[in-house]
Amino acid sequence: MRMAQKEKKTDGDPRTNILGRAIEDDFATIRENYATPKHPVVLAHGLMGFGELQIVPKFFPFPPVHYWRGITDAMRANGIEVIIASVPALGSIEERAAKLGQDIATKANGKSVNIIAHSMGGLDARYMISRLQPNNVEVLSLTTVATPHRGSAFADYCFQEIGANYLPYFYKFFDRLGISTGAFSQLTRKYMAEEFNPKTPDAQGVRYFSYGATFAPSFWSAFRQPHKIVQKLEGINDGLVSVESAKWGAYKGTLVNVSHLDLINWTNRIKWAVSQLSGNERK
Repeated sequence: MRMAQKEKKTDGDPRTNILGRAIEDDFATIRENYATPKHPVVLAHGLMGFGELQIVPKFFPFPPVHYWRGITDAMRANGIEVIIASVPALGSIEERAAKLGQDIATKANGKSVNIIAHSMGGLDARYMISRLQPNNVEVLSLTTVATPHRGSAFADYCFQEIGANYLPYFYKFFDRLGISTGAFSQLTRKYMAEEFNPKTPDAQGVRYFSYGATFAPSFWSAFRQPHKIVQKLEGINDGLVSVESAKWGAYKGTLVNVSHLDLINWTNRIKWAVSQLSGNERK
């Protein structure tokens, strides 16, 4: 599936090597027709994610909330067979990867698949492909979008703020709620550098692609503090994941002025409304 993309001119710009291809305005242009992949596309969600969430009882006339907001509909409208995977929201990479493999095996009906993963979903997919190697799942390609392949400085910061003395109480609280917490420690830069990446090599026969994103948060943005932390220690980022951490396999480019949640179409509608009222064009 291809979208019209405009490359930013970066002659003399020191960010050129960091950004790779800077994808700006034209990434939002919708064409009438796209080339339809021959194989199903699996969408793998990130930390605290879900496939579909029914907030109110089904007998009320309210639709469920979708993690891939409008994305699934847009892909299916272009004839793409889409599989929505759902894994434990806060589970460890191992737990999430096992469930991802089960979902694909059940829903793909023996077909080879291409995986598109947002955030932590890319780590789940890498682990499943490389370490679990389920016999009934054949992955042709993995495209990760803002996946912290080298961890996140914000995860490091959270652990430092909680402190070693309080971590057991933190975990115990979630355990009482029946919520797995394995993901937290695995998103640190130390864990990714010393444990995950050395033990999770790319699998032969699978093509790996990746995208990153960067934006400058406003004063009111929920990403303002984490963006500042990641910026200081890792450089340009989308509010949670730096561009450098997002790079894996063939890096296809950096989405400019896009936050970590914008990537899955969870845009701030109030922000857009205010922007339009002030005369700024919505991109």
